Amino acid sequence: MHPSQSLASLHSYFTNSSRGNVKLFVLPDDLPIELTPFAFLIGNWKGSGVVSYAGSGESEFLQTIKFAPVASGKLQYESWVTDISGKPISSEHGYWMLSRPNDQSDAGPGLLPGSGESAITVREDLELWRNETGGFDIEALIIQPTGVAELYFGQIKGARIDIATDAVLRSPNAKEYASGQRMWGLVEGALLWAWDMAALGNPLKSHASARLVRQDA
Repeated sequence: MHPSQSLASLHSYFTNSSRGNVKLFVLPDDLPIELTPFAFLIGNWKGSGVVSYAGSGESEFLQTIKFAPVASGKLQYESWVTDISGKPISSEHGYWMLSRPNDQSDAGPGLLPGSGESAITVREDLELWRNETGGFDIEALIIQPTGVAELYFGQIKGARIDIATDAVLRSPNAKEYASGQRMWGLVEGALLWAWDMAALGNPLKSHASARLVRQDA
């Protein structure tokens, strides 16, 4: 796959790729049960991609991503993007999780601690949250230093993720950004993603895509 791919073409690529070519990965011993659907993401990734939007022309970028499990059942996400010369372009930080109501075992609001046992402690508990398509509903909070925070909802099914913004919080000083859709997937051991966005007065259209390789092997 060439890094410059739209979300639609990446969808076709995932659909037509053979699952038999996906490399196996080992679950961490202390991984919270509710994070097992996200297991293929966990670790450190590096690669490159292409960005373009609304006639801006294509340019290549380098990216480093880290997914790390948190004991509370959330997946911490960090991304750093530079141009080819190493000059920083942007970064993202956030948390990915199953989409489920918080219960008494979950911390918050504020600094209030949770109490009692988690609602998901064994595989059978997790299976209760599987949706009608055979995947799991998920949500992701992603913050960018450009003054934009995004709340995504979607699903994870096998080694593929599809999410779209439900809400965007934007500083009055930030550039206009209305919505986004992202797709992620593991193909032949590589992590591929594509991002469509509606911004700067434009409708939803292709923005960026990349291919990354695991660095933990």
